Amino acid sequence: MSIFGTDPLKGKRVAFLATDGFEQSELEKPLKALKDAGADVEVVSLKSGSIKGWDEKDWGDKVKVDKTLDEVKPADYDALVLPGGQMNPDVLRTEPKAVAFAADFVRAGKVVGAICHGPWTLVEADVVRGKKLTSWPSLKTDIRNAGGQWEDATVVVDGNLITSRNPDDIPAFNEKLIEKIGAR
Repeated sequence: MSIFGTDPLKGKRVAFLATDGFEQSELEKPLKALKDAGADVEVVSLKSGSIKGWDEKDWGDKVKVDKTLDEVKPADYDALVLPGGQMNPDVLRTEPKAVAFAADFVRAGKVVGAICHGPWTLVEADVVRGKKLTSWPSLKTDIRNAGGQWEDATVVVDGNLITSRNPDDIPAFNEKLIEKIGAR
C-alpha cells in the first residue's frame, strides 16, 4: 500500500530507460515512489546485467537491468521515465533504438517523465517542438533549438510530458508522475 492510502498505479507498467552514468537519486527515488504506488517498474537498458549510477560527484551503486531495449516495445508499458545524470542521456541520445523507444511513447500519448539531462533523449527524438518543459539549465538552448519552450520551474507538465530540473525536484516530479499515470 502506498502513502496515498491505496495503490493508485496497480496494474500500470513503467519503463525506466537508463544506462551507465544515470544520476543515482533520479532513477532510484522515482522508481521506489512508483513501486510504492503499486506500479510494476522495469529498468530497460542497452545491455543486460547491471548499470552503474553516478552519485553527485563519483560513481554510485549498480542497478539490475530487467530488460534490454531489444526485448521490449513501448506497447508493453503505460509510461516511461528518463532519469538524468550527464553521461546517461548523452549516451542514450546517440543510440537510435533508445531515441525511437522514447519517441514512440510521446507519439502514442503515453506519460513520459524526464528529469535533469533526461530531456536530451526527447530533443534528439524531435518530440519537444511546441511543448513546455524544464531541465538542467544547460539544456535550455538545446530545448529551444528543438522548438520547445524552456521554463525554470520545479516541475512542468505539458499534456503527458512531465519534466523537472534536478534531484531537489524529485518529490514534486514523483507526485506528478503518480498523478498522471494513475489518471490513465
